[in-house]
Amino acid sequence: MSIKFSLNKLIPAVAVALAAFSAGTIATAAEDMPPLPKHDWGFKGPFGTYDRAAAQRGFQIYKEVCSACHSLELLSYRDLEGLGLTANQVKGIAAEFQVSDIGDDGSAIERPARPSDHFKKPFPNELAAAAANGGKAPPDLSVIVKAREGGPDYVYGILTGYVPYDKLTPEQIKEFNVKKDDNFNLHFPGHRIAMPQPLEDGKVTYVDGTKNTLQQEASDVVEFLSWASEPHLEARNRTGVRVILFLLAMAGLMYAVKRAVWADAH
Repeated sequence: MSIKFSLNKLIPAVAVALAAFSAGTIATAAEDMPPLPKHDWGFKGPFGTYDRAAAQRGFQIYKEVCSACHSLELLSYRDLEGLGLTANQVKGIAAEFQVSDIGDDGSAIERPARPSDHFKKPFPNELAAAAANGGKAPPDLSVIVKAREGGPDYVYGILTGYVPYDKLTPEQIKEFNVKKDDNFNLHFPGHRIAMPQPLEDGKVTYVDGTKNTLQQEASDVVEFLSWASEPHLEARNRTGVRVILFLLAMAGLMYAVKRAVWADAH
């Protein structure tokens, strides 16, 4: 009986201690993380819309830089018409890629992609992706903006948060055990990230002549990935505004009816 009583007292105490330790660890980790950079995203809020020009530039960055490692499994090439591209432009973009298919005789063939095809993956499977990237497959970017706490600010922070080894303080190097070959990122949990810095000033040459600074490139690719995560956001926002206006009109009408019905009661 005494042993049972002691265990009953001990288990809650251990649980409280573990909870306190975990809370302290989380709080310490949160203190180590600088606040995410705040960006004025035009698609935020009930009246938000996407900047089509920025999203098209972001697609150019994805195509030229990100697509070498990251997939967009949930998008088809024809979805790009939602960015303002014409059907012929989309057809031309799709035709640049070869995809696997089955021929009329049942044999495996490679053919140019069609607008109805999904974006071609950079690797045939997850194991191949992991083998080519140090043992860990790069994440799919279809809904990366929705999947990460902080959303677009987090992705923007990651893309602009790299710090070269020679710019780190001795305290940072010691605290996070950073080696010269490590990739240090201010906004990545733990600060050491497997992905080398993907963007930098002049990484791409924009077809529309926009100045290609790191911040501009990061902003544009986040605009594109936000659209990829929620391509129907604008239609949903328009529907929501119409519903609210309808409800307001109905509320006004019902109030007028109520006043008319009860007018003779006074």
